[in-house]
Amino acid sequence: MKVKLTDAEWKVMEVLWKEEPKTIMQITKELREETGWTKYTVMSFLKRMEDKGAVHFIEGERAKLYYSDLKREDASLQEAEEFLGKVFEGKLGLMVNAMVKRQALSEEDIKELYEILNTAKTNKKNG
Repeated sequence: MKVKLTDAEWKVMEVLWKEEPKTIMQITKELREETGWTKYTVMSFLKRMEDKGAVHFIEGERAKLYYSDLKREDASLQEAEEFLGKVFEGKLGLMVNAMVKRQALSEEDIKELYEILNTAKTNKKNG
């Protein structure tokens, strides 16, 4: 299931992915300092996200309890694929090459990339 999240909706999802369920007031309280959002703003986002299939709620004793319907990994992968497609013609190599040319990769980043690629190579041989 593909669900396109706005930047604001990502903020709400981050709160739910950290710990769920949460009420509107709990989400609002957690985001208020960073965003300045009121409960009405959060309610609006949650309704839109519910319509998209990103969240659902269950009636609690005093308030609705919101749950995510998207796995963080699935949403992240979808975002990454869309970004690569839009900016780098869907080619990971173009993105990495651009970062290398700008010297944007730290030693730790390079080490992590080697580990990821070695794991991919091993999985491909064994798969």
